[in-house]
Amino acid sequence: MLVHLSPHLGIRQKEAIAGWIFASPWVIGFVVFTAGPMVASAVFAFTDWNIVQPMRWVGLQNIQTALMSDPLVWQSLRVTTIYAFVSVPLQIVLGLIVALLLNSKIRGLEFYRTIYYLPSVLSGVAVALLWRWIYAPDFGLINSTLASLGIAGPGWLGDSRWALPSLIGMSLWYVGGGIVVYLAGLQGVPTELYEAAHVDGAGWWHRLWNVTIPMITPVLFYQLVTGIIGALQVFTQALIMTEGGPHNATLFYMLYLYRNAFQYFKMGYASLLAWILFFYILALTFLVLRSSQFWVFYAGEIREK
Repeated sequence: MLVHLSPHLGIRQKEAIAGWIFASPWVIGFVVFTAGPMVASAVFAFTDWNIVQPMRWVGLQNIQTALMSDPLVWQSLRVTTIYAFVSVPLQIVLGLIVALLLNSKIRGLEFYRTIYYLPSVLSGVAVALLWRWIYAPDFGLINSTLASLGIAGPGWLGDSRWALPSLIGMSLWYVGGGIVVYLAGLQGVPTELYEAAHVDGAGWWHRLWNVTIPMITPVLFYQLVTGIIGALQVFTQALIMTEGGPHNATLFYMLYLYRNAFQYFKMGYASLLAWILFFYILALTFLVLRSSQFWVFYAGEIREK
């Protein structure tokens, strides 16, 4: 479809109109599928609505219930926070170690990079089913290996003490996606800095600690922020592998929100839970952003003491 603009319009006006026309699909999609639902959920959070019956305004009752009367809200927040604060640092450290190894000049480097990256593109449901078999207490890969060594393995997903650590261990499956980002950051470190450090007599560890890590702190910062945001929204693993059990040991916040919305049909309460998670993520992200001034360094940046 051709759009004819009036010849009386100036060049800047024509460019502005053309720009809005080209951006309109994104703007419409954002309003309809993001901004609109967010505004609607903000209204639903103050109502009692089960989809079938008319919506009933309850004011602050949902907030009072979530913060004072519903222990599962705090349990799900605790589980999700522990998962995020343990799995994200582990993913960053392991991903950085592998990236350092893959940044060296060895034969078949492209093949190794591909192998490490492939797991991160697999479907979440397929990965969850795979790891459910790995953690199976009777015939799983881990316990079968331990049994061959004469060791009785734990119940893993069926044991409340091991269920959450099992899911944290499973999260390391996705380090391949971060490795690509780390490699890009490592290859952006100027070689002159390594040469200068080598001339000064710095060993491998000192070059890593005083040159490599400070130069890639923006990459680490990016991975930390996105990792925390993603970890706080974990859902598939808990739904497929444990369904929140045993004894709510893996009741992640998104799983509890899903139950309220699509099992209990408490749409108003579920909308409030969504906003609680939004502000929780916002607060944690703000703290990480404020902390970045103490440990994130950018090339050419001069800081005042």
